[in-house]
Amino acid sequence: MRHFNNQLPTISNVFDDFFGGDIFSAPIFNVKSSVPSVNVKETQDEYNIEMAAPGLNKNDFKIEVNNNVLNISYEKEDKHEEKENGYTRQEFCYSNFKRSFAIPHNEVDDSKIDASYKDGILKIILHKRDEVKPKPAKMIEIK
Repeated sequence: MRHFNNQLPTISNVFDDFFGGDIFSAPIFNVKSSVPSVNVKETQDEYNIEMAAPGLNKNDFKIEVNNNVLNISYEKEDKHEEKENGYTRQEFCYSNFKRSFAIPHNEVDDSKIDASYKDGILKIILHKRDEVKPKPAKMIEIK
């Protein structure tokens, strides 16, 4: 028996205790929502973002920059319909995710953002403004 330390059980605890698992993972709730893994790398000239999103279509991604926030989202609805012996069976499946990244203020040139999708990897390159790129050391002549 589970003890709750004088607290009311949460809904998920009640379902876990009664059904032996999370009821919302049952197939009848056919919604797939997961957050893809992301690698972020900074170089002197740019920020590189790689997102693992296999099996998706590049046209379904939405990438936008708004108030120094990069938003990457994906949403898709799949419908399956089978007709047999006068009966129709329909299934709906929704999959989505959204990731947001804060961009350092005035470091990225909004007009120079590139994105590509190949072999299940979404790649986004945010090019830094020339003013914020590191300058090479300059030798000063002593007179």
